Amino acid sequence: MNLPSVHVCRADYSRPRHAHVLVEMLDAYAQDPMGGGEPLSEFAKTNLATSLAARNQAFSVLAFEAADEKTPLGLINCIEGFSTFACKPLVNVHDVVVLPACRGQRVAERMFALVQSIARERGACKLTLEVLSGNLGAMRLYTRLGFAQYQLDPEAGKAQFYQKWLD
Repeated sequence: MNLPSVHVCRADYSRPRHAHVLVEMLDAYAQDPMGGGEPLSEFAKTNLATSLAARNQAFSVLAFEAADEKTPLGLINCIEGFSTFACKPLVNVHDVVVLPACRGQRVAERMFALVQSIARERGACKLTLEVLSGNLGAMRLYTRLGFAQYQLDPEAGKAQFYQKWLD
């Protein structure tokens, strides 16, 4: 797919079209091997947009083929956190989705430009994200955009991402 013009916008969770695209894009990512290979639950599909809208710290960026917003291309979901060391907000890039047919055409780069602008408006000191070690394409993108693995002291090593599911 050749993408001469890409329309990138902040998602408005109250707009039915944006809410639908948010779920559609995230479900596509969830079904991708890099997203776990399983579709979103019906609960997530039904409640995602309203749940994000209820959280002031959340925002999303959508990419479409054109300003008419008919053909979605990508999504980035972000959640504001707080850097205690800097005593300022930070923005965690939680999900990055670009449909397979559109990858390699700088769609994510265009979405990240808006994410960075919104993060600056919020007074954030940095963007954070996690990526699977096997997702080499994403790692190349993030490096090109200026992301680097987190470390305080090279002798202490690089940060590792852990999780623990709660009942």
